[in-house]
Amino acid sequence: MNLACELLASFLLIFTVPTKGEDPESTVIWGALDHDLNLDIPGFMRSDIVADIKWYKSRNKITRIKKDMPLYEPTDKYDMFTNGTLKIKTLMRNDSDLYKVEVYDSNGVNLLEKKFDLKIQEMLSGPEINWICTNRTVSCKVENGSDPKLQLFLNSSSVRQGNQRLITYVWNSKWNKTFMCVASNHVDRKVSTEIVVCPDEGLDLYLIIGICLGGIVFLIFVALLICYISRRKKQNRRRDDEELEIKAQRATLEERGRKPPQIPGSAPANPGTSQAPPVPGHRSQPPAHRPRPHGPRVQPQQKRLPPTPGTHVHQQKGPPLPKPRVQTKPPCDAGENS
Repeated sequence: MNLACELLASFLLIFTVPTKGEDPESTVIWGALDHDLNLDIPGFMRSDIVADIKWYKSRNKITRIKKDMPLYEPTDKYDMFTNGTLKIKTLMRNDSDLYKVEVYDSNGVNLLEKKFDLKIQEMLSGPEINWICTNRTVSCKVENGSDPKLQLFLNSSSVRQGNQRLITYVWNSKWNKTFMCVASNHVDRKVSTEIVVCPDEGLDLYLIIGICLGGIVFLIFVALLICYISRRKKQNRRRDDEELEIKAQRATLEERGRKPPQIPGSAPANPGTSQAPPVPGHRSQPPAHRPRPHGPRVQPQQKRLPPTPGTHVHQQKGPPLPKPRVQTKPPCDAGENS
C-alpha cells in the first residue's frame, strides 16, 4: 500500500508543470519584442569544480555545457556562453515562459539552481505632445507599445500621470510653458519636450467673440450717431431758412406799413403801371378811336388830399376867394359842320 502511494506521488511530481509567474522562487525578467535577450546567472562564477550547466524552458532542455566535452552548438534560437549566460535571439511573444538553469560538479552534486520568469513587451513609440491655445489644453499620446505609463511634467513639476495611451491637462498660467512627457514600460522609456507659446495667450474663445460683438455694436452706434448728426444739421438748416423767410416777410410788412394810405376812388398817379401785364404770347392792340362827347368840356375838379399827420397846413384868414369862372368851348363837331 505504501509503495503504491509513493509511485503515485512521484508520477504527479513528474507531470506537474509550474504556472508561469506564479513560482515564488522565480525572478521576473522582461524582454523587448523583436530584440535579443541575455539571461545571466546572478552570483555565479565559473570555476574548475563546475562540470555541467543546463538550461531548461519549462521542463524541456534547450542548451548544455559539460566539462571535457565540446561546446553546445548554437541554434537559430538559443546560444550559450562559457560563463553560463543564455542568449535568446529575436524574442517572440511565445518565448514568454519559465526558464531554469542548473549547475553541477563532477560528482553530479547540484551546486546552483535558478528560475526566471520571462515576460515580453513591445517597445514604445515616442510620445507626442499637442496643445490647443483656445482652451489651454495640452495632451500627451503614445501610438505604439505595450502597457505604456505616461507622466506629464510642467516646468519640471509632475502634473498628470496615468496607465493609458492618452493623458490631458489644462493649464492656468499665462507665461511660456515647458511640457515634458515621459512614456515608459518595463523594457523601454521615451521622453518628449515641447515649449508651448500661444500668440493669443490669455484670450479664450469667448473673449474673442465678445470683442468682435463689441466692435460690431460700436460700429452700429457710430453709424447711428452720424445719421443723427446729419439729420439734426438738416433740421437746423431748414429752421434757419424758415426764420430768414419770416424775417423777410416781417420786413416787407413793415415797409408797407410805413407808406401813406391811398384814398378810395382816386386814380393812380401812373395809370399805365396799374394795368395788368399782357399775357405772354398775346399781341397788344392799339386802343380804338372813341368819338368825343357833344357839349362843353368840363374840367374835372381836383380833390384835395387830407393833410398827412404831423404836417402843418397854412389856413387862409378872411372871406373866401371867388371861384374862377368856367368858360365853355364850342364843340369841335360844330366847327367842322359849319
